[in-house]
Amino acid sequence: MGKRKRAVGDHFIASEVISTHPRNGAAVTKHAETTGRQPVTVQIIAGTYERILHGITATINFEGNGDVRNDAVAVEFADTFLFNAHDSAVRCLALSPSTHQEKISLASGGSDQTINLYQLSTRASMTGPRHGPTLPSLVGRKIVQNPKNRELGSLQHHAASVNALKFPTRSKLLSAADDNTIAVARTRDWTILSTIKIPIPKAHGRPSGDTAPLGGAPSGVNDFAIHPSMKLMVSVSKGERCMRLWNLVTGKKAGVLNFERSLLQAAGEGRWGRGEGRKVEWNTPGEEFVVGFEKGAVVFGLVSASSVPERLHVDGINQDSKPKGIVKISPSSKIHQVRYVDPGNDGQIGPNVLAVSTENGRVMFFSTNPASIRNPASSDIGPQLPICPVIGEIGSEGGDAKSRVKDFEILNTAGDGSSSMSRLLVTASSQGLMIIWSLNLAQSASFNRPASPSKSISRGPDGGPNDQVVSATVPQVGRLLGKYETGNRITCLKAFIMTEAAEGNETSHSGLDDAVQLNGGPEDTSDNTSD
Repeated sequence: MGKRKRAVGDHFIASEVISTHPRNGAAVTKHAETTGRQPVTVQIIAGTYERILHGITATINFEGNGDVRNDAVAVEFADTFLFNAHDSAVRCLALSPSTHQEKISLASGGSDQTINLYQLSTRASMTGPRHGPTLPSLVGRKIVQNPKNRELGSLQHHAASVNALKFPTRSKLLSAADDNTIAVARTRDWTILSTIKIPIPKAHGRPSGDTAPLGGAPSGVNDFAIHPSMKLMVSVSKGERCMRLWNLVTGKKAGVLNFERSLLQAAGEGRWGRGEGRKVEWNTPGEEFVVGFEKGAVVFGLVSASSVPERLHVDGINQDSKPKGIVKISPSSKIHQVRYVDPGNDGQIGPNVLAVSTENGRVMFFSTNPASIRNPASSDIGPQLPICPVIGEIGSEGGDAKSRVKDFEILNTAGDGSSSMSRLLVTASSQGLMIIWSLNLAQSASFNRPASPSKSISRGPDGGPNDQVVSATVPQVGRLLGKYETGNRITCLKAFIMTEAAEGNETSHSGLDDAVQLNGGPEDTSDNTSD
């Protein structure tokens, strides 16, 4: 047994112990029990316009007490897989919930009407940058191959482009497509259990940007979100100025909520806007949800939020959903993704923090807490909805992220021996640049700022309200940790925290369902457990 120091860039990482594997005698690198935190490995999966799935691992090495927000860090990137997934652009990705399991399911949907299925390992590879030599590469990048990552097959039950994929549990996969259907598949054998049919909207003229054929109307499900109680689902579709509520217990429609004209104008939808919801997301407790439009978003709260999810009245929730606040982007910019920040278990922030990525290369954070929402003053266009204040942002025009942020992922990492929560933000731009940031929302100067009246809103030249709402300088709540240029135009992104490599038993199973292969390959004979 010997010790050595390994350099990463201009930094030296804590000493490591080179030991011999007890089974096959292979050299295994193991970090010594020294002060500081063990490195964190993040598995990133990116879908691209070039029809491929690109897997990258980012290993974050700490040089202090393990606080990613303040300590000096060194980030190592390595390619893990490159799947030629689809015949056209990849549009969406989904990861099954990871509850300390060794395997996780990955689903990708594309414009070729196909859903491809993969099984990824959550364990850091024993041949990674910290554990030994990597594979040779002609482009000078590190390549770390994990033999446990494998392809399962594909599903072809949709007749149009697949727009959204969600794993509500490890046993179910829901998919939405431009054929106006939402399908439910069982992951044990990938059987389609049911299909929810969305009504095709009627044609009301041809709005700006309409790509529907002559005589037709734009159709298809843009996005959907499942309530944490698994009883309710909200969907938004093309060509519809409304959102639909679905009872997942019976599989039938629970109601329709129309978007009023004043609501659309407040959300930045001008006279020639399509007025359709593009993104929808529930917060962690299920007390509110947000509907994203082209240049704004609306937060809806539940009147009977205290009864969620214990006594959720699904059939009457359309009367309980009321607009709670407006999310405005200043300066005006197109929205690409909306996500709620998981509050975690540290108690530093609540469940009412919303993250929004924009066209001008920013990720903005808004507070939807009723105590911080500002009530607007009088206006020349009638009553206005409250405005959700900005509590911080990452990136700016002319900064590190100069292109649009197509997608992002927020990850929680707990410190060793501490209950504090460190958050990582992984952003992906359409130019192929991935950036890893550390978040520090709890120390934002405006996080706990009391509500104050905002400026009045006047009508803009396009029929919608002006964007001069936020006048104060927005604080930067992130710290740049590392960048990686993929060389591909990214469309969607998923990421998760990997666990340490199994010591002494790399082939151990933790009870996760080994999904059945759909391409006629041999099935795994290990013990399966069904949800």
